[in-house]
Amino acid sequence: MRVAFQGTEGAFSEEALLKTFPEAIPVGFPTFHQVFSAVTTGEAEYGVVPVENTTAGIINQTYDLLLETDLHVIGEIVLKVEHCLLAPKGTTLESIRKVKSHPQGLAQCDGFIARYKLEGIPVYDTAGAARELAEHPEPGMAAIASRRAAERYGLQVVLEGIQDFTGNYTRFFVLARHDEPRREGPYKTSVVFTTRHRPGELLAALQAFADQGINLVKLESRPRRDPDKPFSPIFYVDFEGHAEDPGPSQALLTLLRRASFVKVLGSYPAALGWGLGSK
Repeated sequence: MRVAFQGTEGAFSEEALLKTFPEAIPVGFPTFHQVFSAVTTGEAEYGVVPVENTTAGIINQTYDLLLETDLHVIGEIVLKVEHCLLAPKGTTLESIRKVKSHPQGLAQCDGFIARYKLEGIPVYDTAGAARELAEHPEPGMAAIASRRAAERYGLQVVLEGIQDFTGNYTRFFVLARHDEPRREGPYKTSVVFTTRHRPGELLAALQAFADQGINLVKLESRPRRDPDKPFSPIFYVDFEGHAEDPGPSQALLTLLRRASFVKVLGSYPAALGWGLGSK
């Protein structure tokens, strides 16, 4: 089974993928667009993409692509992310002046980068930064990536655990072309919607969930990609329960009447130990 992820071997996305699909063949792609395309065309059976991080926030491109494509969210994965400072063997901390990584990796280590007065250089992937450094070492250059990437590409771990917060977790969605059969255990549902530009419309939309006693576990807004309505918001909501359950299904029917646009991204098993599993 082929499962797509953004990045190269040793990436945190690959680690999350193997956590859920240990027997899968991971297939790395340079961009999120290519991951979504691979799943859409059947080149990969599933895709694993990051959606948010406890330090750096949401991954905007993932949310935009979820809106623009017809893929279904069929699972979530939560991975604790431990960043390491990697360099060619023999490199000292004092000699490092620049560090390259994915923009999210740089953001999650922003305090460390500032403390050591390093220049952050964004690249498309954490593990890709490690591979590039191993293949083309530069004086004073290091990379921020995983210990797995250091082992894979023969780099030295100069420092480990350099993320700004010890509770640094990334949440991933599992994508598929079709919904999966329902399993046992608690579920979550992700929905995207827009409201009319009038006072109280968002409150009225969210009241649909409160009336059914449904707990919202995420509410995020993004500007719509509408040239005629710049900065008009679109809302992403995660709530407890499956879309086919009596309460959620009634809430979604009410939301359809109150909102100007609604799209259910998917209902999926909640990651244990996170959100629902923390009760």
